[in-house]
Amino acid sequence: MKSLTERLFFEIPHRRGYVNITDKVAALVRRSGVKEGLCLVNAMHISASVFINDNEEGLLHDFDVWLERLAPHAPITQYRHNMTGEDNADAHLKRQVMGREVVIAITDGELDFGPWEQIFYGEFDGRRRKAVLVKIIGE
Repeated sequence: MKSLTERLFFEIPHRRGYVNITDKVAALVRRSGVKEGLCLVNAMHISASVFINDNEEGLLHDFDVWLERLAPHAPITQYRHNMTGEDNADAHLKRQVMGREVVIAITDGELDFGPWEQIFYGEFDGRRRKAVLVKIIGE
């Protein structure tokens, strides 16, 4: 059994943002030498997300607008969590909707995606350094 564990780091300059991390994860799969296995990619912070979807700019914009309607940032007084001195309750809710992690099959040494699938890091409370864990296991 082979395995590889790596962390990718991000510092998004705005409160929210999306980064396509497919190429970085694919490079790690190649480096691992795993031909048949699984690749786990998960956000290591409670106000960030990893998800799979289409890499289309309009769709990323639509996610952002939709999430802001579901859990608007302001007014921050609408959230009990923010009474602790935080202002990021909306980010926790957005992460819950978008998910913590993805698992992708590795077949013949490559990420085994459906049509149009790409891996994204979603940031909902940015302006500080955060990590994504990539764990690859297999033969």
